[in-house]
Amino acid sequence: MITLKKEFTASLDVDAQKGFSPLCPDELPVPDGHLIVDELNKQAKFAKYRIGSKDCHPQNAIWIADEKNPQFSPIKGDNVDIRWNKHCMSGTLGMELLDGLPKITDYNFFVFKGVEPDLHPYSAIFHDLHKKLSTGVIEYLHQKKVTHVIASGLALDFCLKATVIDLLNKFTVIINKSATKSIGDFNKTVLELKQMGVLFVENADELINE
Repeated sequence: MITLKKEFTASLDVDAQKGFSPLCPDELPVPDGHLIVDELNKQAKFAKYRIGSKDCHPQNAIWIADEKNPQFSPIKGDNVDIRWNKHCMSGTLGMELLDGLPKITDYNFFVFKGVEPDLHPYSAIFHDLHKKLSTGVIEYLHQKKVTHVIASGLALDFCLKATVIDLLNKFTVIINKSATKSIGDFNKTVLELKQMGVLFVENADELINE
């Protein structure tokens, strides 16, 4: 069990979008990615503030994979690293949050990332890969005097991992294992993040407010 002071706790839904779920099989479907909604909503009840992020990519993004340049092939650019299948494009089903999550306007703070053709950030904390341009999440959390962040979403081994690493030296970070799914080896990523100092719970039932 992890005890939290609700007043100083935030819940962060990282990229919990249809484009990262089997609902959009031609994008970047994370196995069972659509099954995390209930746990995201449960963990939010232990926090005073709820923050969200989503990819919102343009149709002319330079990192889009094609037959000549398949997914995972390298691409040169200041804020891109590899090519990806088209996913979470602005105005499409894939960009939408998973059904059952709050409307964007019901979050306390929300981040749209990857909105420029030459930007493909992973973390919800910075707009760029060099971590120079803040999305405002850290500043918001500091302004609200938050000390603990329950972070979950999609996928554990990419955007969630990158986000958590950027939060770690400023906040105590907890990941709810039932509110995230992985593209690769789930347990390997959990072990790696534990070694960095991330706390884990199996589900929201292991959280409690003082």
